[in-house]
Amino acid sequence: MKRDKSNQLYEEAQCIVPCGVNSPVRAFRSVGASPFYVQRAKGAYLFDVDGNKYLDYVASWGAIILGHADDGLIEAVKDALSDGTSFGACHPYEVELARMLIDAFPSMELVRLVNSGTEATMSAVRLARGATGRQGIIKFRGCYHGHVDSLLVKAGSGLATFGVPDSAGIPEELARLTYVGEFNHLDTVERIVKEHPDIACCIVEPVMGNMGVILPQKGFLEGLRHICDAHGIILIFDEVITGFRVAYGGAQALYGVTPDMTCLGKIMGGGFPIAAFGGKREIMEKIAPLGPVYQAGTLAGNPIAVRAGIYTLRTLKEKNPYPLLSRKVEQLTGEILDRARAFAIPYRINAITGMFTGFFCTADVTDYDSAVSSDRNLYTLFFQAMLDEGIFFAPSPFEASFLTLSHDEMEFETTLGAYERTFRSMKDRL
Repeated sequence: MKRDKSNQLYEEAQCIVPCGVNSPVRAFRSVGASPFYVQRAKGAYLFDVDGNKYLDYVASWGAIILGHADDGLIEAVKDALSDGTSFGACHPYEVELARMLIDAFPSMELVRLVNSGTEATMSAVRLARGATGRQGIIKFRGCYHGHVDSLLVKAGSGLATFGVPDSAGIPEELARLTYVGEFNHLDTVERIVKEHPDIACCIVEPVMGNMGVILPQKGFLEGLRHICDAHGIILIFDEVITGFRVAYGGAQALYGVTPDMTCLGKIMGGGFPIAAFGGKREIMEKIAPLGPVYQAGTLAGNPIAVRAGIYTLRTLKEKNPYPLLSRKVEQLTGEILDRARAFAIPYRINAITGMFTGFFCTADVTDYDSAVSSDRNLYTLFFQAMLDEGIFFAPSPFEASFLTLSHDEMEFETTLGAYERTFRSMKDRL
C-alpha cells in the first residue's frame, strides 16, 4: 500500500507535535512502522488520506460498538448540534443519560458525568480517599487506569509496549501510596492489606484490557470483594473498556460481583469524549457541593456527547447484541486458532463477548507475567503483514481487539484469509 500522504503528514506533525502524535501508541514505533492518517470511517472500515481501506479491529480503542458513522447516531448528533454545542449549565438530557447509567449499573446509586476515563478514575480515587480518610491505593500490575499520577505505577498498555515501568514526573511521595498487586493472585492483595492498614481503595479492571484481554479466574473478583469488605476498603471497578462492551451492565453483571464504585467511558458516548463515575450514595454524597471532595468540569455533561450517549445506549438496550457478539467472537477466534495450528504458529487467544487478544506464546495468558512473555517480534511481523493486507490491529501486542455491530460474515472471511496468508509467511521465518 502506498502511504505517501500519510508519511508526509507524519513528517510535518513531528515538527510541531511531540513525536507527531497526540497519544503515544499511535506513533507505531513498537511495531516498526509509521502511522497512517484517517480521512474518514464507515461501518467496520477506515479510509486513509492515500485512499487505502482498512478493516478496523481497533474501533477507536473500544469506543465504537455500533460501527463507524452509524446513520442513526449521526442524525442524533445533528439534532443536538442545532440546539447548541455547550451550555455550561444543566440540561434535561444529562438527567436522562444518568438514569440510563444507573438502570444499567444498579451498583451506582448516584453518578457524575466527566469527559474521559482518566477523569473518571482520578475522581473516583480522590473520592475514595476523601470518604475513608485513608491515603493508600491498591492497583494491579498491568492494569491501566488512565494517566493519573497515583495510577500510573506499574501500568500496562502503552507503558508495557515501550518497556517503561513508571512515568517521570510522578513524585516519589505519591507513588509510595500506591501498592501493586498481581491480577488473579489474591495472596498479593492479602499481603498488601496485612502490611498496610491505610488502604482507601482497590481499583481493578474486572477484565483486563490494557495488557491485552485477560479474564478473571474463578473466585478472583469475589475474593477482592471479600477482602475489601473485611477491611473497609472501597472496591472500584474500572469498566471504561468493559462497560456496555461485555454486557449492557458491564463485567459486574456478567460475573455477579458488585463494586462500591464504577468508572465508565468509551462506549457510553458512541465515540464522543464522555465518561462517568458513580457508586454508593453514602460515598457519592461526599463530593462537592454536597461534601468536601472537590471535582468539576466545564465540559462535563456536554450536550452533544450526552445525546450521542443516549442514542448509543438506547440502541444497545433495544438490540441486545451481546449474545450475537459472543457467538461471533467465538466463531472468529476458533477459526483463527485453527489456522495457527495448521501453520504451527505459537498463538493463544483470550476473548470475551466482543473483544479478544491474540498472544504469540505457547502457554495460557492469565496474568501480567504470562502476557509479557509473549513474542513481541512475532507480533511486529504480524502487525505489518496484516496492515499490508488492509487489516488494522492495535500497534501494540498489549491491547484488545474489538468487534463492532458492522463486523459481519464478509469481514470475517476477509480477516481469516489475511490471517492464513500472514501465518503462512510467518511460518517461513520461524
